[in-house]
Amino acid sequence: MSTGVFKGITIVGTSMESFSKAIEVAIERAGQTMRELRWFEVRDQRGAIRDGQIEYQVTLEIFFKLLTEEANDKPAEKPKRKKKKEKN
Repeated sequence: MSTGVFKGITIVGTSMESFSKAIEVAIERAGQTMRELRWFEVRDQRGAIRDGQIEYQVTLEIFFKLLTEEANDKPAEKPKRKKKKEKN
């Protein structure tokens, strides 16, 4: 079994169709900006009524694997600080 370190973040997905669709929307969107998604846990389900229509809302904690430097294209660089201008 391989080893790894994982991080979880909380996101909320919404849908006018169902709770399942709200989960799919949240995971699909997270996958657009995050890599190595591994699993999720449903933390809360609730709904809202918008103009007489039900909006399904699901709060998820989604987990992803933290990458090692070898897995990245290049090592992470520390942000450079701007030098303060001296007053004359």
